[in-house]
Amino acid sequence: MADLQAIVARVKDALASGTAPTNHSAAASASPAAAIVSTGNRAELVSSFGRELQAVGGRMIGPVAPAEVAARIVDIARERAAKLVAVGQGLASDMNAIAQALQASGVAIVRTGRVDSTTRGAMREQLAHADAGVAEADYAIASTGTLAVLSDEGRPSALTLLPPNSIVIVRIDRMVPDLAAAMAAFGPAALEAHRMTLITGPSRTADIEKRIVMGVHGPKSLDVIVVWPQDD
Repeated sequence: MADLQAIVARVKDALASGTAPTNHSAAASASPAAAIVSTGNRAELVSSFGRELQAVGGRMIGPVAPAEVAARIVDIARERAAKLVAVGQGLASDMNAIAQALQASGVAIVRTGRVDSTTRGAMREQLAHADAGVAEADYAIASTGTLAVLSDEGRPSALTLLPPNSIVIVRIDRMVPDLAAAMAAFGPAALEAHRMTLITGPSRTADIEKRIVMGVHGPKSLDVIVVWPQDD
């Protein structure tokens, strides 16, 4: 309980610190993420993130160079026997290249984007029938192996919640030590304007006999590709 209270206090302090909010408009999403963590600490954060992610049933791949990402995702799609993959909009990753690589390998693609009241239901239906979803996370939280994603039309929350296999990309400069650091990096304005999804491993639940079942209320697999830019 004391640990939980300490985390809540740190989150409140982070939101009250006056950190400049991150612009998560469509235009801003296309630009490279600003460095959050110094280069010297990144290896330690990545190691911690990978260890915690594995402990909750996820798998970390990387760090890899940006040019390797599309090929890695094609390999994962084949491993998961995915025939239809939903690809969201990215922050810094070239999601068009990823979609093209998947199509070249024989996988059908659904692309997320602007919807209205007449098309939102159809998009959600397509995501529900996809075998895998590819999204880019805003931040990765090293202490818990958690991914933090702000939803918008290009990256709807359904993209990481409905397909049975979830593939998430995160840049190494978006690794933060804990939840308070992620909240501070987002800033109050972004958190008020968007829904935040916290992803800690694949979906799991337990029946009355306490047997763990994967994928009942969300993805049954989670693969996280950590990208280390070559110029970083």
